[in-house]
Amino acid sequence: MSWQAYVDNNLIGTGKITKAAIVGLAGGVWASSPGYTLSAEEQKAIVNAFKDPTTTQASGIRLAGQKFFTLQANDRSVYGKKGGDGCVLVKTKQAVLVAEYSAPTQAGEATPVVENLADYLIGVGY
Repeated sequence: MSWQAYVDNNLIGTGKITKAAIVGLAGGVWASSPGYTLSAEEQKAIVNAFKDPTTTQASGIRLAGQKFFTLQANDRSVYGKKGGDGCVLVKTKQAVLVAEYSAPTQAGEATPVVENLADYLIGVGY
């Protein structure tokens, strides 16, 4: 399956995720939903968020120009909130899944979608 298909089918296709991207740990966007553009600085910050979760917890995370307040950050996952919307970032062996969801979708509906795809990708070596 192509990386774009993971974004289109496994993330956006669930109806729980509104915008998504897969960012390589070595740099670059592997795939993204239409119109979802992460700047080079945002991509670097996404990868670094897992190296220094305490800084991410303190300063938040910026995705496509929108700043999210960090609710939780560790070496696997970062969860953020902005008003009624939120984001879920999950690190795999070679990439970071970046997903945003919009109200009325709740964190409890969106988070498993991203976490389960990450588990699958980790299981197959990515």
